[in-house]
Amino acid sequence: MKIVVAAATNQEIEPLRIYLSERLYLRSHHKITCLITGIGLMNASYSLTRHMYRERPDLAIQAGIAGSFSPLFPPESVVVVKEEIVADLGVMENEEWMDIYDLSLADPGQPPVTNKKLINPNTSLMDKLPLRQVRSVSVNEITTSAERTQTYIQKYAPVIESMEGAAFHKVCLEEQVPFVQIRAISNFIGERNKSNWKLTEAVHRTNENVILLINKIAELHQI
Repeated sequence: MKIVVAAATNQEIEPLRIYLSERLYLRSHHKITCLITGIGLMNASYSLTRHMYRERPDLAIQAGIAGSFSPLFPPESVVVVKEEIVADLGVMENEEWMDIYDLSLADPGQPPVTNKKLINPNTSLMDKLPLRQVRSVSVNEITTSAERTQTYIQKYAPVIESMEGAAFHKVCLEEQVPFVQIRAISNFIGERNKSNWKLTEAVHRTNENVILLINKIAELHQI
């Protein structure tokens, strides 16, 4: 089985690299590739699409950290992303945020989009992890202002924010590759005091769950 684990930075999946290097039985049964896409939607889209055409994986996993909009999901929480929305593609007009669907520049129901959302249909894969399945927004600019935070909450009702998730969902849906996006919370949205962030802990928690998923899948696909 060919599995690609994608992350924006090496730091986000370094524990997985170490784990795989010490367990040759996984590599003897499966081709597991760690793909560093780079940060942001543009980099993720290019790297993932190129990998899909070259390797055609049986499963794609995106691993990373995220910011949380909700006090119910504090730092070190881990989630599976069920739905993705690109939140910052549009215009601020008359003090109202209007995305490309509001502007009639795109059809909110044109596949693979469903009501503005990029929805993961692979419920059996997501159900393999004991994690809450949430909605995420993807942005090219990390949200720092309280005003923009409230705009996203009111318009999209997201739980977390990342910079690559929507690109991952888009490419996998277009290429019809089963996929799972796993993210751990490193900080609350708008919190810029890095001493309050849980980066190391979030990376650790993300990789724990990626490893758990890979092992569950490996058990079902022994050669």
